[in-house]
Amino acid sequence: MVSNRESDKYSKGFSSWNHLVTMMYAQLSGCRCLRELEAGFNNQAVHHYHLGCRTVKRTTLSDANAKRDAELFMDVCRSLMTQVNRKLRREVSDFLYLLDSSPISLKGNGYDEWTLANRTRNTQGVKLHLLLNTQTETPDYFNISAANINDITDATSMPIEENTTYVFDKGYCDYNWWYKINVKEAKFVTRFKKNASLILLREQAIPIDAREVVVSDSIVKFKNKHPRAKHINHYEAPLRQVIIKRPGHATPLILATNDFERSAKEIADCYKNRWGIELFFKWIKQNLKIKRYLGRSENAVRIQISTVLISYLLITLHRHTHQIKSSMKALLIIINTSLFQRPELDQYQMKKRRNKARREMLQRQGVLI
Repeated sequence: MVSNRESDKYSKGFSSWNHLVTMMYAQLSGCRCLRELEAGFNNQAVHHYHLGCRTVKRTTLSDANAKRDAELFMDVCRSLMTQVNRKLRREVSDFLYLLDSSPISLKGNGYDEWTLANRTRNTQGVKLHLLLNTQTETPDYFNISAANINDITDATSMPIEENTTYVFDKGYCDYNWWYKINVKEAKFVTRFKKNASLILLREQAIPIDAREVVVSDSIVKFKNKHPRAKHINHYEAPLRQVIIKRPGHATPLILATNDFERSAKEIADCYKNRWGIELFFKWIKQNLKIKRYLGRSENAVRIQISTVLISYLLITLHRHTHQIKSSMKALLIIINTSLFQRPELDQYQMKKRRNKARREMLQRQGVLI
């Protein structure tokens, strides 16, 4: 990746690997500024040899964040996503993916120069698009765009995987994209818009145990071939409309899906699982450095967001490899407090001390060793 993008061509000693390690240290240690990062990282210079890196100056890191191509870090993140998901996946026939985006507000000196032109009524900054695998609880796709890019615009460039189920909200309402998912032999669960023009083909019976949740289950199809001027709707196949109750709301949810195998209640549960991606966004914003940045250029922001996801993926992989039962939050705290400790060396030293104490005790007891 480094050679393909020529990321070290003008590095002058500060390699892409050194850059990545330094930015990951900032994430895992919770550094709030470049000065704090420089002091903390360089204080552990004795460990830099084992990491294949060197001490860093904050001016050098600042220049690298501004000038080194952020696409390199995004490529590393995407490659790691593939590896992690391949390793953590279990053998199942159907994967459930949650698709959504989250705005990241960036305002003030240094940010306004490149975020003002693309701001929306609610957000000035960037938008993180993400596809979450519910089985591995890790991202499977991500992209960073301007705040005014619609969710569906980014989703149309996302690769579709067969034998999977995609769950998303009304922000991804594009009938031709739904058709693309259907053609790829994948399933989706989303919501119809209120003004969707539909033809009822038939009603389906609702099991007794699902009537507390499901209002109706029917087979429908789109009425209009041209729902908007100059736009052709290619989705002509039947769809399933599942209406479910919403506790605390007067109006129910009207779900749309091309899944005719799951029960109506299972379809409702799939959409309910969409809350998982909201919790993921909340977790990384609360526990990793995605609100405060070490550089104010667009390139620096993209590098740091990529590093956030790389750090999350590596923590998840470490947790799975060592079968750690602690929560992600607890594990992050442990890593933060013992970042440069070597567990194998600590265990060896402890075993050595125990053996020494045992020998001394036996000598006092007059036992020959």
